[in-house]
Amino acid sequence: MSAISLRALSRRRRRHVVDMKVSPYAYVAPFFLLFCAFGLFPLIYTAWVSLHEWTLLSDVHTFVGLGNFGTLLGDAYFWNATFNTLSIGVISTVPQLLLAIWLAHLLNRPLRMQTFFRISLLLPNVTSVVAVVVIFSQLFGRDFGLINWVLGWFGVGTIDWAAGTGTSHVAISVMIMWRWTGYNALIFLAAMQAVPRELYEAATIDGASNFTQLRRITVPMIRPTIVFVVIVSTIGAMQILAEPLLFGGSSVTGGPDRQFQTLSLFVYEHGFTKFDFGYASAASWIMFLFVVLAAGVNYLLTRRMKGGL
Repeated sequence: MSAISLRALSRRRRRHVVDMKVSPYAYVAPFFLLFCAFGLFPLIYTAWVSLHEWTLLSDVHTFVGLGNFGTLLGDAYFWNATFNTLSIGVISTVPQLLLAIWLAHLLNRPLRMQTFFRISLLLPNVTSVVAVVVIFSQLFGRDFGLINWVLGWFGVGTIDWAAGTGTSHVAISVMIMWRWTGYNALIFLAAMQAVPRELYEAATIDGASNFTQLRRITVPMIRPTIVFVVIVSTIGAMQILAEPLLFGGSSVTGGPDRQFQTLSLFVYEHGFTKFDFGYASAASWIMFLFVVLAAGVNYLLTRRMKGGL
C-alpha cells in the first residue's frame, strides 16, 4: 500500500473517531440550547427577581433579600392555595392512574375495533381545555346541571359545586381526570405491549382471573413506566391552572372565598393582576421546591412498592 493510501486511510479513521465522539453532542445540543434559553435562564432570573421589591409601578427595584420569602411563608392565602393544590392533585391523580392502568389492561387483551378504542382514549386530551371546562361547568351547574339532576333521583339535594371547598375540588378533579386518563392509559398500554404474552397464557391456564393477572403480572412488569407516569402526573397536578381559572369564571382568586385557588393561580394573581413580580417570583420558587419534593416522594414510594396492588 502506498504512502498516499496510508495517509488517506489515516484521515478517514480520524474523521470517523471525531464523528463518533462529537456527533452525539451535536445531536443533543439544540435541546440544551433551548433549555438554557427558555428554561435555565428564566429560572435563574426569577430567583434574582424574587430577592427584590420588583413591581411595574416603580422603576426602582429595591433589594430585600429573603424578605419576600418570609412574607410569603406567613401569608395565609399562600398556604390555602397550597392546600387546594394538594387536595385537587390527590383527588384527581390517584383515581386517574388506577383507572388508566385498568383501561390499558382491558385494551391489551384481544378485542374487536382495538384501534378505534385506542384512538378514542386520546380525544379528551386533544379537546380544548376551554371547551372541557365550559361543558363540565354546565354539568356541575347548581340549578340546571345534569349531575344534580341525576343525584336528585337518589334524594340528594341541590349542590352548589363551585361554592364549597370539597365540592369544587371534586368538580375540578373530574375535569382533570376526564382529560388525562386516556392519555396515561395509552402510555401504560405501550408498556404492556412489551410484556411477554406467554406469561398471560400460562396464568390463564392456571385459572388466574383478569384482576389477578393485572396485580401479579402486569403491574410488576411495567413498574418503571408507572414510576414515570406517577412523577409526571404529580408535576402536572402541582401546576394546575386552566381548570380552576375557567371554572371560577376567569377569577384568579379561585372563588369568592378562595376555595379552589391553586398555587399557579396565586402566582398569576400577584404577577399579572397586582404586578408584584418580586412576590410572585418568590411564590414560584417555593412552588418549584414543592414540585421537586412531591416528585421525589412519589419516586421513592413507587420504587418501593410491591408487585401487587
